Order: sequence, then structure tokens, then C-alpha cells
Amino acid sequence: MMIRPIESPHGPAAAGGYSQAVSVAGATELLFISGQIPVDRSGAVPPDFATQCRQVWANVLAQVSEAGMTSTNLVKVTTFLADRSNADENRAIRSEVLGDHAPALTVVITGIFDEGWLLEIEAVAAR
Repeated sequence: MMIRPIESPHGPAAAGGYSQAVSVAGATELLFISGQIPVDRSGAVPPDFATQCRQVWANVLAQVSEAGMTSTNLVKVTTFLADRSNADENRAIRSEVLGDHAPALTVVITGIFDEGWLLEIEAVAAR
């Protein structure tokens, strides 16, 4: 399988650790990850954004790992933030988690299902 970032010279350049588009050729498996929430196995929800964000990423990566993949298999990530003021911290933590890997990305500021959750992340991975 080959995952290739696409950056058209006719559109704006991606800024902030993502690709405008991602081409996947030769994939034999697609993994669609439901929205992962900031809850651990015991049902606990951390009180602050940074800890919630790291918990959500741990939950995303747990699903990826269970499918026999790694973070480098992520091709599309959608993050739903409850508050725009968390955007910079969200970007920084995403960079910690993904390093140089830059999947296609969408960030939406919206109401979240549970008032205590400050974000939710859904993703697509391929191999």
C-alpha cells in the first residue's frame, strides 16, 4: 500500500501538520474509527483539555492497534472541539502523537454530546 499526500498548487498550502488530501493506493483494509471520547476504561473523564485530548488519542490509537495498524496508517482525522480556545493546544498534542505523519484533517468547533467532553475525534486508517 502507498499513502501519498496531495498538495495541489492551485489551492492553499496545508499549515499545521496535515495534508490537504491523501491518496491511498493498493490498500487491502480500511478502518473506520467511530468518534472517540475522553473517557478511560473505568468511565473517568479528565477535568482539563490536555488530559482529555491525550485520552482521546489513546482511545483512537487503541482501535488502530487492535486492527494491527499504527498511527502512520491514519489517512483522515476529524476533530470536534467544544471550544475554539483549545485549538492551539489540540494542534500541539496532535503533533506530539503523530509526529511527522500528516493525514488529511478537519477540525470542527461544535457542541459535543456530553457537556463534560471537550473534544471527540473520529478517524479513517488504511493498510
